[in-house]
Amino acid sequence: MLVTLTTTAGAPAGSVEHGAPLTDATDLGYLLHKHPARAQSFDLPVGTAHVFYPEADAARCTVALLLEVDPVGIVRNKRFGGRDAFSLAQYVNDRPYAASSMLAVALGAVFRTAMTGRCDSRQALADGPVPLEIHVPALPCRGGAALAERLFEPLGWTVEAAPEPLDPTVPEWGDSRYVDLRLRGTVRLADALHHLYVLLPVLDDAKHYWVTGDEVDKLLRAGEGWLADHPERDQIMRRYLAHQRRYVEDATDRLVTLDGGAAPEDAPVEGAAQALDAPAGQGAEGSGAVGQEKAPTLARQRAEAVVAALHEVGARSVVDLGCGEGALLRLLAADRRFVRVLGTDVAARELEKAASRLRLEDASDTERERVRLVQSSLTYRDERIAGFDAAVLMEVIEHVDPPRLGALERVVFAEARPGTVVVTTPNVEYNALYPSLGEHGHRHTDHRFEWTRAELQAWADGVAHRHGYAVTFRDVGPQDVGPGALGSPTQMALFVRSTEAGA
Repeated sequence: MLVTLTTTAGAPAGSVEHGAPLTDATDLGYLLHKHPARAQSFDLPVGTAHVFYPEADAARCTVALLLEVDPVGIVRNKRFGGRDAFSLAQYVNDRPYAASSMLAVALGAVFRTAMTGRCDSRQALADGPVPLEIHVPALPCRGGAALAERLFEPLGWTVEAAPEPLDPTVPEWGDSRYVDLRLRGTVRLADALHHLYVLLPVLDDAKHYWVTGDEVDKLLRAGEGWLADHPERDQIMRRYLAHQRRYVEDATDRLVTLDGGAAPEDAPVEGAAQALDAPAGQGAEGSGAVGQEKAPTLARQRAEAVVAALHEVGARSVVDLGCGEGALLRLLAADRRFVRVLGTDVAARELEKAASRLRLEDASDTERERVRLVQSSLTYRDERIAGFDAAVLMEVIEHVDPPRLGALERVVFAEARPGTVVVTTPNVEYNALYPSLGEHGHRHTDHRFEWTRAELQAWADGVAHRHGYAVTFRDVGPQDVGPGALGSPTQMALFVRSTEAGA
């Protein structure tokens, strides 16, 4: 199996904002952490990977990854062996020659640091797009050249996928399922490697190892920033996850919440055509030409803003009130600075999804004690939510009927009484930038109300005054500026209990 990556100096690359220009093509060696003057070999479970540079000068540099596969050894390995693991296929198959999931495994292992986007000696170059040409001479493509174009072109690549004849001497037999693939584009190297890592096995529509729940995590990591908005997203997930329905559903839920556009509370009303994380005139978040900086989705910005506020106040224990499927809980659980995390929701089904997303069933006893889930209502007293440094209501209060807001206030601020309360909610003024909502539409059909900035401040000031908290306000998401500015799509109120009130 062979793949080559070529870059050239002098072509447009980077910018003042997004990286640095490429003046020496051999800087590719820095980005890949593989010296152009050395040939290196790596023993992998799928075979031996060789990395070498067929050409390397200041004007043009090419790196080659050649994977030598032992097809018999692979079939006899219990981790591998796929649908063709019968006696004849052990000896007669395309594995030593055709790019497949094995080549993706090799890319992930050999260029692991490059895929993270880290390069201490050339970080500015790693952060920006560079001109690249990728060549995969023999690629199984179940769906033909047209599928390769549909997968790579939305990512900004110019695609040449030439079908290989079944037998050059017998043209009437037609084309085989293999293509000679060339991709050309100006793209961040880490992004290019992620595209290959995901899409090579997708085109082959096969995995040569057993697919487990870990594959969902791998897919979401490699697909961050581009998979959510890809027009072939569903097909990519089905093929990458070997058509395992439970994993596809898990990936879809997690992608929609954290990476793929609107979170459930931001989902457009029925019939709305435009994603609500993409105001009119700005395009969908996460879209745009490959190589440009891609803004994180509003859902991710919101969750990260909440975590940043919790770090700012030094919270060590956090209760996520109305946690839903666990969009925020996943960030809290992954951050070891939080020694105690509790998620609550009134819906048992949402808690089941959160538990699955957090993989609590497979977690250690210590981790299950650190991160817990309980069913609870925000409008009824519950001693289990007391005693935490901080409580979070992220996109929750707008789901509460206005007459019940007093009960929520009593439960959270008077009875649970954490040191800090973080509240986020939509800014209804910003809805003017969502044409699909109409004049009086809400961002979600379950929203009981959506507040203006003044309405949130009036409610929050009253709550803070009644319960001995100080409150400040922050914007989350892209700002609307200029005359009649509408603010940001999400507004945050940060309540901190005063020392006197605490005493």
